[in-house]
Amino acid sequence: MKLHQRMAVVAIGLLLAPAALAGQAPAAAPAAPAAPRKLISPVRGEAGVEYTKPNTKVVGANVVTVIMIKNTSAAPIAGFKLEESWIDKAGTLSGGDTYRHPKPLMPGEVITVTLTTPKNARMASNSYNFSHANGTVKPKSVPKIVPTT
Repeated sequence: MKLHQRMAVVAIGLLLAPAALAGQAPAAAPAAPAAPRKLISPVRGEAGVEYTKPNTKVVGANVVTVIMIKNTSAAPIAGFKLEESWIDKAGTLSGGDTYRHPKPLMPGEVITVTLTTPKNARMASNSYNFSHANGTVKPKSVPKIVPTT
């Protein structure tokens, strides 16, 4: 026997020895890796979302607004962002908050967005600006959204 053949026999013996000593069959080869995740192209241009009427309350020294949002587009929305701006009676900006979703908002996915702004006595009204990384968002107000489980 040549040297490389003897080394191969010894290596196989070392692999099988623990199983043979335990009275077991040799271990099977490791399972194949899981199938790779499928990438889905995000929405380009205008995306559609539905949102519930904002629920705004004063909590301590802050004004807290809670809104439920559902992606109604056929593709994920990458870089979804919601900005709330508060203005006073003269039209001057008096505060606001921004929410950016940390991952793509998948089709049919429902999220609850909480915006917190320090309370300011000049606050008179607020407005919302929906946007995403690849274009604009067309929001549609709906009376109710049922969260998916």
